[in-house]
Amino acid sequence: MHELIQGLISNESLFGRIMTRIGTVIAANIMFVLFSMPVVTAGAAFAALHHTMFKMLRSKDAINPFKQFWKGFTGNFKQATIAWIIALVLTVLGWFNVRICQQAGGFIGSIRYGVYALGIILFIGLVYLFPTMAAFSDTLLNLFRNGFYWALRKPFKLLVILFFHFFPMFLTYTDRHFLPLYTFLWAMFGFAAIVLLTDFLLLPEFEPYLPLVDECGDFIINPATGKPFMPGEEELIEAEAPGEAPELSEDEILEEMRKLDGF
Repeated sequence: MHELIQGLISNESLFGRIMTRIGTVIAANIMFVLFSMPVVTAGAAFAALHHTMFKMLRSKDAINPFKQFWKGFTGNFKQATIAWIIALVLTVLGWFNVRICQQAGGFIGSIRYGVYALGIILFIGLVYLFPTMAAFSDTLLNLFRNGFYWALRKPFKLLVILFFHFFPMFLTYTDRHFLPLYTFLWAMFGFAAIVLLTDFLLLPEFEPYLPLVDECGDFIINPATGKPFMPGEEELIEAEAPGEAPELSEDEILEEMRKLDGF
């Protein structure tokens, strides 16, 4: 009985792997909440959360969520912060424009619908920018452009991702009776759960363009070039795997035996 329980809760068991991943989600979510408190760093925190979830999804072994979050935070800080501040400024300007249009009424009042449309476009851009930033290295402009490319490439996935970003927030702000419960859920795992779902849907689209990784989620480096192996180079990995001798024909084996015997 003791061995059965130990096997059940071990890290190698299905239950152990599930609980480890749940713990990773919770730890990354808490890190995100803490690092988002200054507000201006929320963009970098989003990029770091996506980095951690991608790392977990691509790794078969357990990862250190604190180490990976910090790596994603520092690695994307500059670009993510610039994008986030620009988004905040545009949001504030849009909010003022809507208020002015509502007070003016008439034709000017109808302009607010154009502002709403621009707001939706900005929201989609941000939802796809941070996972794209976490997965790829490029200029900020190209990351925005590539984010919209991924969004428009699979409209159904776009709708699913937008639903899971919008509906929980809508429920939180409209159902005041359960606000304490929603606050607890957001603080524990809410943000990371949404990011995990987003990255799970986007990873099949990203993987053909991402370097290959080992069981720990680390890049597999080509010793000849010092760069990570890309998809389609699996044969090179097998050829350069240490400890694996090339297959020899029967004649080559006999020749090797003769050399050993001194012939």
